[in-house]
Amino acid sequence: MSYCDWDTTDELCLRYHDEEWGVPVHDDRTQFEYLSLEVMQCGLNWTMMLHKREVMRTCFAGFDFDAVAGFGPDDVDRILATPGMICSRRKVEAIINNAQCFQRVREEFGSFDAYLWGFSDGKTILYNKHADGWIPVSNGLSARVAADLRRRGFKYLGPTTVYSHFETLCVSN
Repeated sequence: MSYCDWDTTDELCLRYHDEEWGVPVHDDRTQFEYLSLEVMQCGLNWTMMLHKREVMRTCFAGFDFDAVAGFGPDDVDRILATPGMICSRRKVEAIINNAQCFQRVREEFGSFDAYLWGFSDGKTILYNKHADGWIPVSNGLSARVAADLRRRGFKYLGPTTVYSHFETLCVSN
């Protein structure tokens, strides 16, 4: 299997690449988990997110967006005090905020999945130059989705972060 510029020495990265990356996702909890990992990854690297994923799952109630939406200041402090957790108050608060926004999107569209996949008419869009090693950091689709997410109150989800999310979900073009 080809790994582009993936870390082929890290077993966790290899397993993620082979089992999750690029597999279309239609489950809202998984969507929220990936979005939250992308938020925490800003300025860091994906390998670190994979290694801290279990800590984040514990901190964010298994990425149960309804539970996270109800978190308050004490939860933020608890999360920041968790050993092994990335200590960024702004990112933790952004994930809680995003859980609340996520709920509103679900109310409007029936699911976050329907909202997000609506941007591609429910079709998987494969980026045809990926195999050649040419991978942009964002594109027109990620810019449109990021702008719409910002309009809906989401934080830490700009065009580059959304594009990374789409790569995970196999809807990048």
